[in-house]
Amino acid sequence: MKHLLHKWTLLILALLKPLGIWGVMGFAAVDAAFLGMPLDAIVAGYVWANPHRLLLYSAMAAAGSALGSIVIYVIGYKSGEVLLMKRMGEKRFNKIKAAFDRHEFLALMLPSMLPPPTPFKLFVLSAGVAEMRFSHFLMAIFSGRFLRFVVLSFLVIRYGPGIVGFIGGMVHNHWRYVIAAVATACLVGWWIWRTRKLKSARKARG
Repeated sequence: MKHLLHKWTLLILALLKPLGIWGVMGFAAVDAAFLGMPLDAIVAGYVWANPHRLLLYSAMAAAGSALGSIVIYVIGYKSGEVLLMKRMGEKRFNKIKAAFDRHEFLALMLPSMLPPPTPFKLFVLSAGVAEMRFSHFLMAIFSGRFLRFVVLSFLVIRYGPGIVGFIGGMVHNHWRYVIAAVATACLVGWWIWRTRKLKSARKARG
């Protein structure tokens, strides 16, 4: 099975590589919708070759991830609850569902920022089950993926493509701490943004 998936991955790489920058979006869409691709390594390769286009590559990869995730979202929206219950168990399913009920945007944006082995497709499926507003769904994935790829791009430019393997290993071995750090950073950013917005609103009324 692994050998077959590897052959499919090589075939997709061969087909999409001649597309240039559009290939980044294609890789990301395939990764999100069907077959797991070494997306971080692919984006890192593009950025390493053309560092001045890092924002464009990050945006294209983020857009591809959002578009490809629509497939999983639709599956979740139509009949994903039974599948999720079998895959993760009732207790974990209820926790994720509760997170979407409280803060659906952050519940999807945070995991979209994290590299493998984060089970991102399970969160996308959960968004469909929770009937997350479609525009929020696309924006959450795009925002999280864009931030992830921008940070990755700067690290690649600074330390080289080998940083991809280091980050993957760190997340694999310390995923709880990484998720907690990312969640804390996002909540602090959200609190600062909300505080400034409230101050602006008070000044406008005053």
